Amino acid sequence: MTRVVAFAYHNVGVRCLSVLLAHGIEVALVVTHRDNPKENIWFASVAELAALHGIPVITPDNPNTAEVLEQIRALQPDFLFSFYYREMFKRELLEIPKHGALNMHGSLLPKYRGRVPVNWAIINGETETGATLHYMTEKPDNGAVLAQQAVPILPDDTAFDVFQKVTVAAEIALNACLPALLAGTAKPVMQDLSQGAYFGGRKPEDGIIDWSQNARSIHNLVRAVAPPYPGATTQLLGKPMRILQTLVTTCAATGETPAFYVKEGKAYAICGQGELRVVRFELDGIEMSATEFVTQHGAARFEFGAPQ
Repeated sequence: MTRVVAFAYHNVGVRCLSVLLAHGIEVALVVTHRDNPKENIWFASVAELAALHGIPVITPDNPNTAEVLEQIRALQPDFLFSFYYREMFKRELLEIPKHGALNMHGSLLPKYRGRVPVNWAIINGETETGATLHYMTEKPDNGAVLAQQAVPILPDDTAFDVFQKVTVAAEIALNACLPALLAGTAKPVMQDLSQGAYFGGRKPEDGIIDWSQNARSIHNLVRAVAPPYPGATTQLLGKPMRILQTLVTTCAATGETPAFYVKEGKAYAICGQGELRVVRFELDGIEMSATEFVTQHGAARFEFGAPQ
């Protein structure tokens, strides 16, 4: 029987661990993360799935310590798998498994190597992304590819919508290639790294809206950081505002100053070029309807505060 150690977290971790178990693979150890109390935990628990199946679980802050390396070496795994595990593996860890270490990445490599690939793909207006299973090297996301599964990004999909699709794509890609991988007949393909680039992590302040941009670009930012992510932010009437959902109404130039207004019970935002319908928004931490906004503040046009 094939023995593996699975480093896993998040929904992709849960679904891919489920695939390993479905194929009768011995998962000797699961390495996962302790949930951060400051993080919005909207996803499923790898630790709970492992406990259900009686699999030992550890949650080290650093998987590359001598203690963790010794524990994993003692298991003599055939493979290591990383499914949305957040820490990098150093050479000593990568060299432990007999047949290699593999990672499931949330993009169609070599595109969107690095952090938060789903969010970046939406921000950049991509119409497709997916999941890629690849061999791991010390440099992230550049090893040979074993399997890929594409999914569409529709014009109004949020990051949550796309992440759900990518989770299924990861499950499909892993399930399809496991028989060949276990039989030793898989044929990995080297990446052409010139066809993609690295992207870094994102912080809440990266969601501040630059209203000088066009409507489509602002719409892409809104849906890329919509809840359960921190949301796209701005200032209105001297108060913090979160734009939670938008629709593009026009991309034509208006020649008007970016502003927020309500007309016939619907809220709109004039952008640097084009206009958005603001379907959901919060003002000063309170979500309200367009009608409620007019009741409290009137029907004038209100200019947005400048990006910080």
